[in-house]
Amino acid sequence: MILTVALAVPLLGALALAGSKRWSAMRARWFATGAAALSLLALIVAWFGFDPSGPLFQHVDEVRWVPSLGVAYRVGVDGIALAVATMSALLFVAAIAYPLDARSEPRQDHVQYYAWLLFLQAMSLGVFLALDLLLFYVFFDLTLVGMYFLIGRWGHGEPQVSALKFFLYTFAGSLALLLAIIGLYLSLDPHSFDMRVLIERQPLAGSGLYAGLVFLALMLGLAIKTPLVPLHTWLPQAHVDAPGPASAILAGVLLKMGTYGMIRLPFAMMQDAFARYALAIAIIALVAIVYGALVALGQRNLKRRIAYTSINHMGYTVLGIAVAAAAFSDTDVARRLALTGATVEMVAHGLITGALFLICGSFWQRTGEYDLDRYGGLARQAPLLTGFTVLAAFASLGMPGLAGFVAEFQIFAGTFAVYPWLAVIGVVGILITAALFLDLLRRLFFGSRPLHLVDFPDLNRAEWGVLAVLTLGIVVIGIAPRFLLTLIEASSAVLVGGR
Repeated sequence: MILTVALAVPLLGALALAGSKRWSAMRARWFATGAAALSLLALIVAWFGFDPSGPLFQHVDEVRWVPSLGVAYRVGVDGIALAVATMSALLFVAAIAYPLDARSEPRQDHVQYYAWLLFLQAMSLGVFLALDLLLFYVFFDLTLVGMYFLIGRWGHGEPQVSALKFFLYTFAGSLALLLAIIGLYLSLDPHSFDMRVLIERQPLAGSGLYAGLVFLALMLGLAIKTPLVPLHTWLPQAHVDAPGPASAILAGVLLKMGTYGMIRLPFAMMQDAFARYALAIAIIALVAIVYGALVALGQRNLKRRIAYTSINHMGYTVLGIAVAAAAFSDTDVARRLALTGATVEMVAHGLITGALFLICGSFWQRTGEYDLDRYGGLARQAPLLTGFTVLAAFASLGMPGLAGFVAEFQIFAGTFAVYPWLAVIGVVGILITAALFLDLLRRLFFGSRPLHLVDFPDLNRAEWGVLAVLTLGIVVIGIAPRFLLTLIEASSAVLVGGR
């Protein structure tokens, strides 16, 4: 029941705001923050009630929906889903509480903005909590609607164009995913959309061409969402034109649906097929790691640079998943380590890049500029902004003691045991990432200060309060990750051990 509460509260909150006529923007903001926080609290309760030594899926709720098709409202979590869902709920609280980087929208427009954020939270959590394939697809598709309106209505630059490109591109991936889901459904006898049954029975094992086509359709749809090179072209402009909080959700939550979907669907349900193509997927992930870092290094636009680092970091995650899927029986420990690292990378990237995109919103709110050449010398004038940006940047480049290092160390340790040459090349991506973030910090905060930044204000209370919570999570995971690893490792062991 607790997972249903986590889904229902933000959805009911969105409906309440959508139907309101007299709410002030501030009242709507605090109401939405409260609703998002209650959803987060429900997931924290589920976390404390989760037994890592118990069955794979726990806190299961199931209600028949369309019995003739084997469709039901099924929700439940393993350690991987619970970790990613809890991070997502926290990031939604942060995004809603953070000031919107928009200057002249009418009061009612702000109210609808918070309604769409709550709607998007409910749909996003539904993706991570669903145990029914059709329900998973419904939630997966509806997230596009929420993000489309957040970019198109409250974005900057050419938001309608960016929102349309985002929607059409990712919707095409969703259609490929739907075809694959139908293929999985038809492979069971009797037919069912129950993910637990598909994971247990592996219905497409040894099915040759049919299994390969289903696997290809699944990976195509999920690779667009992740996004992997060369299916990434919708992402940078969507980030640049989206408001800061929406960018934080896009990078911190929606991209995780691609990598989480890889674990939950092809990795768990098509073990033979994934093992067959694991090396090819690992190579594609390596391309994303190096390409994303190199292109990010060449960007003069602050937001576009951080957007390309997301392609780089999602490459690390996919690399960990591909390594975990490899069919080498003598490397079980390494493959479990890689899958655990991939999950920790999803959590760490959500917190780190979520914070960085919120910071981008603060820059836009003050200057209306993302051009790095228009900044400089802000370290003394805005020490809070400088401190939070430096911490998030060092976490993103994998500095020990911060969350990014915990994830990347596990991924590369597992990769080195399975595909050592991929690990060696992948380390180059970390070096380039360090260069691009150090260059970013130099351009923003050091050197001479332009005259138009003389009155540049530091973070206000709401901004530094939200960033303090996110950076606390980054530091805690970096220093004392046991609470997170214990949750994830049990599920990783079951999924890898079942191969």
